[in-house]
Amino acid sequence: MASTSGPAAAAEAQLQNVDGRRVTSLDGAWRTIVDPFENGYYNYRMQPHSDGYFRDAKPADPSALQEYDFETSPTLQVPGDWNSQRPELFFYEGTVWYRRLFEAEKEPGRRLFLHFGAVNYEARVWLNGESLGFHRGGFTPFGFEITPLVRSGSNSLVVKVDNKRHRDAVPTVNTDWWNYGGLTRSVRLVDLPATFVRDYALRLREDGGIEGWAQLDGPDRHPVTVRIPELEAEVSAEPDAEGRARFHLDVRPDRWSPQSPKLYAVEIAQAGDPPDDVVLDTIGFRSIAVRGDEILLNGQPVFLRGISIHEEAPGGGRATGPEHARTLLGWAKELGCNFVRLAHYPHNEHMVREAERMGLMVWAEIPVYWTILWQNPDTYALAEQQLREMIVRDKNRASVVIWSVANETPRGEARLRFLKGLIAEARRLDPDRLISAATEVTTREDGIHLDDPLIESLDVLGVNEYVGWYWGAPEEARATRWHSRHNKPLVISEFGAGATAGLHGDASERWTEEYQERVYLEQVAMLRQIPFLQGVSPWILMDFRSPRRPLPGIQDFWNRKGLLSERGQRKKAFYVLQEFYREQAAAAASGR
Repeated sequence: MASTSGPAAAAEAQLQNVDGRRVTSLDGAWRTIVDPFENGYYNYRMQPHSDGYFRDAKPADPSALQEYDFETSPTLQVPGDWNSQRPELFFYEGTVWYRRLFEAEKEPGRRLFLHFGAVNYEARVWLNGESLGFHRGGFTPFGFEITPLVRSGSNSLVVKVDNKRHRDAVPTVNTDWWNYGGLTRSVRLVDLPATFVRDYALRLREDGGIEGWAQLDGPDRHPVTVRIPELEAEVSAEPDAEGRARFHLDVRPDRWSPQSPKLYAVEIAQAGDPPDDVVLDTIGFRSIAVRGDEILLNGQPVFLRGISIHEEAPGGGRATGPEHARTLLGWAKELGCNFVRLAHYPHNEHMVREAERMGLMVWAEIPVYWTILWQNPDTYALAEQQLREMIVRDKNRASVVIWSVANETPRGEARLRFLKGLIAEARRLDPDRLISAATEVTTREDGIHLDDPLIESLDVLGVNEYVGWYWGAPEEARATRWHSRHNKPLVISEFGAGATAGLHGDASERWTEEYQERVYLEQVAMLRQIPFLQGVSPWILMDFRSPRRPLPGIQDFWNRKGLLSERGQRKKAFYVLQEFYREQAAAAASGR
């Protein structure tokens, strides 16, 4: 591999379920250098040079000039973001270099990989001064094989992280969430045999049995064995010429649902006695479909009692580990949810796995957001890459029921072609889940009309509306009528109002808890009148940081539409939605 900072390879094909394999965590304190002018990457002529910070070098002798030193540089915790760890980096957008030393032992017949849960936004990676490659996209996993370059003993891993926003990126330059930079998810060293199971999928067949496939990576093509011990089920399958082994199991698993989030331990093994490669996972089996304007979970109508969530930790900063996931999703359960919308990008894997364990259905989304460059082929390629990486990671999660390809995107032919391309790719990769997007509506004298041309390509209609906050008085919601010529289910993917926790006053005064409560009361009255409504995910569970929200003493760079404050204080509107969901749950339980 090239030893300069010049052209590098893109990240390799994604590795499924890293936690179910033999791994060494590289999380913890990493040495860092803040580099706003990118002097560690470019020379003074702004050309990539061959002796940058990625070399992690020491001066050849005491008289040699060297203007960086990872050994004496400050640290940042990984996983984590730099904005919330150092006050001076709160608004920083640019390059930060990360370096971690680690020990490795090269074993004959074994392969070593580096796996990054996510890096925001562009990552360039070097091992022992040699370029591994790059990845763009701040919320999806990637990795590299390091077998040829890793040393027995000490190794230097350097990552150039750049979170600058770009007009042609996904998302683009203008968003309503904090642009947290850094190694925001875990970094792991993965130890695998020469031939291993790179990817796999298991699904429920229409007859109630299980089928799937496993993809081998490596020179050998030994049979793959799949076991589900609780079901006393085992099958062995021969791989084809491309290394893909297809199988089916004639068993009838219990169905996963919010009421009974049943998961089965699954073992996928490749050859050997004992097996050379064993992947462990927990997988649930369920069906999701639409019938007219109904959503069917396991063949039965279901109303999605939801809430939108950003990947924001309580108190601020990027949410990282399972503790954050359990806190956020625990609040959703307290609210009465059976569904969460993970906005506006793929959240960390802990969120979807904890949702699966807790019985919460998930709407998963890529950050095709507002006005990206619809006619730019590179922008489309980035969007499709992020969609693919999200689906590859989460396709075995029973909790995920909806893939969303966009949020609040303005109408136009270029946008329609762009999103239809993503929808087609999502269906190709995963035909077993529903497709949605937060679409636009037309407001007329007789009410709201669902007439976005994108709707024809969707399974579920998503709509964001803010009657009572961005337009109209709260009472106008109660009087609003909804019109649709589509025989499809509607999920109101956003509504809400801002309130500063603890600020009380008259219900006509914005930013008070009473005003937000009033908006929710009027919205609930409207929701009861929409005959084709099959779900809601109000905006939003918890206040989150946003540079678009500077109002002093009220917002202070927080979006205040949360039903809870960033410290977990429940606002009055929390209880309005909680009561509505209790009524919906009771009606479903009684069969009404």
